[in-house]
Amino acid sequence: MPTQTNRNNTKKIKIGKIEIGGGNPIAVQSMTKTKTSDVEATVKQIHELETAGCQVVRCAVPDKESALALKQIKQRINIPLVADIHFNHEYAIIAAEGGVDKLRINPGNIGDSGKIKAVVDAAKAHKIPIRVGVNSGSLEKEIRKRYQGHVTAEGLVKSALKNVEMLEALDFHDIAISIKATSVPLTIKAYELISKKTGYPLHVGVTEAGIPRVGIVRSSAGIGAILAMGIGDTIRVSLTGDPVEEVRVGYEILKSMELTYHGVSIISCPTCGRTDIDVVKIAQEIEERTRSIKQPLNVAIMGCEVNGPGEAADADVGLAGGNGVGLIFREGQVVRKVPEAEMVEALMDEIESMTIV
Repeated sequence: MPTQTNRNNTKKIKIGKIEIGGGNPIAVQSMTKTKTSDVEATVKQIHELETAGCQVVRCAVPDKESALALKQIKQRINIPLVADIHFNHEYAIIAAEGGVDKLRINPGNIGDSGKIKAVVDAAKAHKIPIRVGVNSGSLEKEIRKRYQGHVTAEGLVKSALKNVEMLEALDFHDIAISIKATSVPLTIKAYELISKKTGYPLHVGVTEAGIPRVGIVRSSAGIGAILAMGIGDTIRVSLTGDPVEEVRVGYEILKSMELTYHGVSIISCPTCGRTDIDVVKIAQEIEERTRSIKQPLNVAIMGCEVNGPGEAADADVGLAGGNGVGLIFREGQVVRKVPEAEMVEALMDEIESMTIV
C-alpha cells in the first residue's frame, strides 16, 4: 500500500494556501450545494465544510451573478476557492479577478482559441492554476465516435490530454486533471492510464456516486483502488446530500488507506450473541462527540469484556463492555472499571485527557 512518501511523483502546484502534488499530503475537497449567487447561504455552508476539515471548496458558476458573488465569498472564507466554469469564458475571467484560487474548466467547451487565451491570460495574471475536468457525461462526440459511441477509459484520457495540450500551447503549465466516470471500473482504469501519460497532479473521484448509502460504497471502492496504486493528489466524494458528509467520508477513505492521520478513528466490533451493551448507540455517540478533534486517535468500542482489549490492542484508548460494567483501556491495558451507566462519560474523559480539541 502506498504511503504519503511513495505515491506517484507529480508536478507541485499551489491552490491558495495549500500545495498539491510533489509528494504533498492528499487534500480533501468538496463542493457547495447552494446557489453561488446566494452569498450568505454559500458562505454558511463553506464554514460548515471548514469545520469538518475540508481543504478546498468548489462553487458552481452557472451565471454572471454567481461569478460576481465569488469575490464576496472569497473574502469571508478561510480555505481555497475553486470556480467551476462551463462554456462561458467571461465567467472564468470574472472569477479570476474576484480572487478565486483555481479555475475548473474544459478548454474545449470554452469556445474559440481567442476565448481560451483570454482565460489563460487571466489565470497567469492572477497566478492561479486550472483544473481540466473531464467526465463520462461530457465526453466529446468525436471521441465517442472513435470508440463506437461508447465512453471508454482511453477516450476519457484522450479528451483530457487534448484539453491539456490547448493550455500547454499557450505556455500554461499550472494544471491539474480529473477524469471521473459514473462507472467505478472505468474510473479506475482511466486514472491508471492517465497516470502513465502525464506528470500533472490528479484530482480523484467517482462522479455522480449517488445517495450516501450507495455513493459512499462506490466512492470508497473507486477512490480506494486508485489511491492503492499510488495515484491521486486531491479527492472528492460526490454524494447526493450534505457536502459535510463528503468531507467526513473523504477522510475516512484516506485513513483507511493509511494515507492520512486526521481526527478520531472509531474501531467497533460488529456485535454478536456475547454482546451485552448497545455498541451501535455508544459508537455513534462517541463519533459525534469527537468530530471536533483534529489530532489522530484510534478509539475502540468493543462489546465483549473478555476479548475486547485483546482485539483492539492497537487502539490508543477504548471501551470493552460486559454485563453491567465496562473496562476502559489505554494502549491495551485496562485502566478503569466503571458501571454501565458511566461507560460513555468515562471513555470521553479518557479521550479528552489524550487530545486537544
